[in-house]
Amino acid sequence: MSPPRFVLVVIVAFIPKVKKPWHAHPNLLCSAPMPPRKHEPVYYADYLGLDSLLGAQRPKSAVSGKAAHDEMLFIVVHQVYELWFKQILHELGSVLADFAGPVVDERAVGVAVARLGRVGEIQKILIAQLSVLETMTPLDFLDFRDYLTPASGFQSFQFRLIEDALGLAQARRVRLDETPYYSRLSKEHQDLIKAGHERPSLFSLVEAWLERTPFVGLGDFDFWKAYAGAVDAMLSGDEAIIRENPTLGEAEREQELQELGKTRESFDSLLDARKFETLRTEGVWRMSQKALLAALFVHLYRDQPILHLPFRLLEALVEIDENFSIWRYRHAIMVHRMIGTKIGTGGSSGHQYLKRTAETHRVFMDFFQLSTFLIPRSARPELPREVERALGFVHGG
Repeated sequence: MSPPRFVLVVIVAFIPKVKKPWHAHPNLLCSAPMPPRKHEPVYYADYLGLDSLLGAQRPKSAVSGKAAHDEMLFIVVHQVYELWFKQILHELGSVLADFAGPVVDERAVGVAVARLGRVGEIQKILIAQLSVLETMTPLDFLDFRDYLTPASGFQSFQFRLIEDALGLAQARRVRLDETPYYSRLSKEHQDLIKAGHERPSLFSLVEAWLERTPFVGLGDFDFWKAYAGAVDAMLSGDEAIIRENPTLGEAEREQELQELGKTRESFDSLLDARKFETLRTEGVWRMSQKALLAALFVHLYRDQPILHLPFRLLEALVEIDENFSIWRYRHAIMVHRMIGTKIGTGGSSGHQYLKRTAETHRVFMDFFQLSTFLIPRSARPELPREVERALGFVHGG
């Protein structure tokens, strides 16, 4: 059914009568003609370097005269991994550059959130690619596995660069032997790794950025004193509930009170500088107390406009850490499925090594543990008016 005639009249009435080409009309998107091209036309295959890219798959089994069909899949999947690693390094490099100075522009935080979010989406593809690789059976893999020795994913220098750029602590690395983790790389790639050690990691830059967080101390306002009071009130309420609960036996009541006591100790150790440094020395915490408390403040008041982007940044870092843990674990399961308990082509203990890296190669573990110290919104300390105004981008009046 056609629309009523009066509607068509109204629509037509609002269409400008353009006598000039659209790109020259002052009231439309462009006010000037498009500039002439300054380059030769680009051909799709040349722009993407397809001759080199599609010619880079050289199965070793084919040299023997009996090509293994699934070796092509194995090569392509790992080459795609390396392309994505290159993109991740590209994104991380941008974020590192923006956070390297003594002041981080608010707009740069928004850009960092977007680019770290992109890294997270790429990681989902990395995880999904394992399903493609798993269409190859263990027997299919044995058709060409011997040709790979001693090459292995352990020699992916780009992935090592990603780990270092994020800030993986050397002490947390799973060691294959007494040599440095980059010792099995070529000299050229070892030099790249060593050069990366001279640059600050994302962990160290984010830590310094958090340490500069304002608002937690403004004028006479001491947020952490108010927070400690709110925590004490919350835990005292929990204790009263436990003591007055008629369904609990004495043994159960004592057990719950002991657990509550441990919770009190955790909060105390977070707020007490001396206790915190002791735990940091023991490896319980890695980040400085000042930075960690700032991160907790961001989480507690993330609804405030000025803290929304910082919160999303911290969440993006947690997601990246989580995604790499999932990817490592999925990789470990796949390797177990493919080679059982055999030694990997790179000389590692196969899936056991990969499983351990999933558990220990975490960068932002401190942020995961912050949930322990969150309190309900209803129990949060009320912020002074001047702090509320600062957090809400309020000016004047």
